[in-house]
Amino acid sequence: MQGNPTLLNEIYTELYITESESGEINNEHEVRQIETQSRRAATEDTPIKCNDIFRPLPGQDKPIRTVLTKGVAGIGKTVSVQKFILDWAEGKENQDVQLIFPLPFREINLMKDKTLSLSGLLNIFFPDTQEIKISFDEYKVLFIFDGLDECRLSLDFKSKVKLCNISESASVDVLLMNLIVGNLLPSALIWITSRPAAADLIPSECVHRVTEVRGFNDPQKEEYFRKRISDQSLANRIISHLKSSRSLFIMCHIPVFCWISAAVLEKMLSQAESGEIPKTLTQMYTYFLILQTNIKHEKDYEKNVTDEDMILKLGKLAFQQLVKGNLIFYDEDLRECGIDVTEASVYSGLCTQIFREELGLYQGKVFCFVHLSLQEHLAALYAHLSFTNKKKNVFDQNKHLLSRIFNQKKYSSLSELHQRAVNEALQSKNGHLDLFLRFFLGLSVDSNQTLLRKLLTQTGSCYHKKEETVEYIKQKIRENRSPEESINLFHCLNELGDDSLMQEIQDYLKSGEIRETKLSSSQWSALVYVLLTSEQKMDVFDLKQFIGKQHTTDEVLQYLLPVVKESRSVQ
Repeated sequence: MQGNPTLLNEIYTELYITESESGEINNEHEVRQIETQSRRAATEDTPIKCNDIFRPLPGQDKPIRTVLTKGVAGIGKTVSVQKFILDWAEGKENQDVQLIFPLPFREINLMKDKTLSLSGLLNIFFPDTQEIKISFDEYKVLFIFDGLDECRLSLDFKSKVKLCNISESASVDVLLMNLIVGNLLPSALIWITSRPAAADLIPSECVHRVTEVRGFNDPQKEEYFRKRISDQSLANRIISHLKSSRSLFIMCHIPVFCWISAAVLEKMLSQAESGEIPKTLTQMYTYFLILQTNIKHEKDYEKNVTDEDMILKLGKLAFQQLVKGNLIFYDEDLRECGIDVTEASVYSGLCTQIFREELGLYQGKVFCFVHLSLQEHLAALYAHLSFTNKKKNVFDQNKHLLSRIFNQKKYSSLSELHQRAVNEALQSKNGHLDLFLRFFLGLSVDSNQTLLRKLLTQTGSCYHKKEETVEYIKQKIRENRSPEESINLFHCLNELGDDSLMQEIQDYLKSGEIRETKLSSSQWSALVYVLLTSEQKMDVFDLKQFIGKQHTTDEVLQYLLPVVKESRSVQ
């Protein structure tokens, strides 16, 4: 559908995959999980090649039937699955497996109300299986369930319904549950991929190995840009620009972010492009959106689709579904936002790099943004424009938000709405509004306002005092919040261009006075942020350099616990 396909083998860069201790749940926003992983030297983890996912490591003697692979959005889980299947199909690897059945959850969702037997389900997805009589006892078979986080079936592992025969019919969720538990086809191999927040949908006793796709480590990031950009001196300039901004370089663990940065920086550094080279996430994503709409103008059939209309409708979809926690959208989700399916197809043809329409094996249509962060950026843009152009406050129109707690309030300034957004993000259980908040605040900065004027003819202005927002965030940091919350709030200050708290701490660190100074709770939080986002690898972290007359060892340990957790060893 999209024209020139690229062969996987030409662009595949080996990903860093490790064995993980457990399928425990991480409730932080995924970008925060990436930052945590970026601090770790690669020495302690056991790397596993994608093709060895079912092979026990030395010293492991139990056979592995079910593997759960975790990884944040856009980190390379689906690409790993495709590479595994491709190497198998080309006869290079895992030749002891005779049949592979890839069943993505986003397509299984379309069958959620059907009653079928396992062989019936396979006949629908793989019509060829009707002709051949598969003897599951003789063949070694692998089922791949990609994208557990996109599953809209209720997988009930406490259910007493037991199926042992592949011709017995049941609802699709009961079929899957019996297959994963091992009542059905106990000899079959099962591979499930999931974003971390959904990994606990499968009980740990059903999983024999948990692996984690960590994306690119530092050398792999550089390899990606050198492969992607043929002009090597330009590639070097791009790499050194990204390294100069810690928050951008950390994000490069995610292959999709490398691809967005490459697209933006290749254009900006190779032309005499006016404007500031992006140093924050909001700048990078806003440039990317401008780049994509410029490409859209080069296509002929967009006469009747205005940028404004498209961005606002996609933004509304992005916001509503982000609040519900959905990354995959079906027809009814689109209709809620006033988009019909043909219109959505036009959008996905116009901005292939932002919004995708996928035709599955089962020929049902699903839509999604190319990456979660693009959805978060568009959602923030929608929230910002709704208020500046129409004085509409999107938070009170959404029943999935905490609006019931707040009175439906008329906001007179953007700073007040920002404070509301900070509260929404802080009260979200799994931090799923954290990156949205960074974008939402970042869009109000003057340099990003100038960028938006390139993109949209109508960008209303409204009363906004940045100082009020900054002061409110600092007040929240002073409230002694959890380290995860504080760290995102510092990222927000960074987007707003305020680094006053950080500078104080940097000065103390440089002068060596930190042991002699009585730090306030917000200064401790700033210290944690500075240590966690510095370039040094935390192999040995020495607490002594922070313990002085002003603070006891226990206090220092308590405040610096987040840094301790991420260090290899502590003195």
